[in-house]
Amino acid sequence: MTALRSIVFNVFFFAVTGLSSIVVGMPALLLPRRFAAFAIRIWARTVLGALRWTVGLDWELRGDARALARPGVLAVKHQSTWDTIVFFAIASDPAYVLKKELLLIPFYGWVSIKAGMIGVDRGKGGAAIRAMTKGAKRAIADGRQVVIFPQGTRVAPGAAVPYHPGVAALYGQLDVPVTPVALNSGLFWGRRSFVKRPGRIVVEILPPIPPGLDRKTFMTTLETAIETASARLAAEAAR
Repeated sequence: MTALRSIVFNVFFFAVTGLSSIVVGMPALLLPRRFAAFAIRIWARTVLGALRWTVGLDWELRGDARALARPGVLAVKHQSTWDTIVFFAIASDPAYVLKKELLLIPFYGWVSIKAGMIGVDRGKGGAAIRAMTKGAKRAIADGRQVVIFPQGTRVAPGAAVPYHPGVAALYGQLDVPVTPVALNSGLFWGRRSFVKRPGRIVVEILPPIPPGLDRKTFMTTLETAIETASARLAAEAAR
């Protein structure tokens, strides 16, 4: 039954993503940025609703939700494609940091560019970090939330992958709080997994890290906060 429900959801997911990118996204390219952002928000909420009704996979938000409405950086644990969807639905005006290759995808990439996502060319090293920081400064100045996955890729629950320096560059340059975000989405929508499992994903907004720490202290504080809370959420779901 879980496999059948996953098939239904996956068909719906790809269909609604393609159709919304063309039917809604293309007209939004001719309008101000916020129209494209609004189109993505509707898409994200539609996908999350479909996931709940087809698979039985719901979600819960914990912690101080004010971080989702004020300018700042959200440093998010990344376990699943689900993580790339949810903040479009719950943050007031998110700007995701994402691989530049995604912006080259027809329709989807065009709408993402119009909505003000921040593309990063990982092959350019320091130049990529400078470009990312410039885009993040612009987003913060517009009152937005910069969403970054500090490990740079989806990581299975319990796996150890180092945190990349890009988040430290944002912390040092933007002079705004960095809010760690833990979750357990990988237990239900796994990395490269066709099957989506019923249950409840928990997203936990942790206490923000204020500006002013040195680089090493910041990275240790961030990683400890996210990994400890994510492990706790995984254990809670297992029970």
